[in-house]
Amino acid sequence: METEFALRLKGWRLATAEVLYYMPDHPALLQSFTWQTLDLAPSYPRIHKFLEFWRAEIEAVIHSVRLATGEELAPAKVHNVATILHH
Repeated sequence: METEFALRLKGWRLATAEVLYYMPDHPALLQSFTWQTLDLAPSYPRIHKFLEFWRAEIEAVIHSVRLATGEELAPAKVHNVATILHH
């Protein structure tokens, strides 16, 4: 198993999936579930595997999924504070 740092160097990033689903006991109501993992854009294999598991094993029907991702690991950005303050 690779470390988080090693995966991030290969382009993996933190992905957050918000699953909006119908409650099994009250199908007129929607509930939200949020899940985070490191994943590889644009295919998001871990998110897809999680959603496949949900559809196969969980009774709640998915209404929609919103996906948010963080930035790729990159060198730090350095700004000259004196320049920023004088503009």
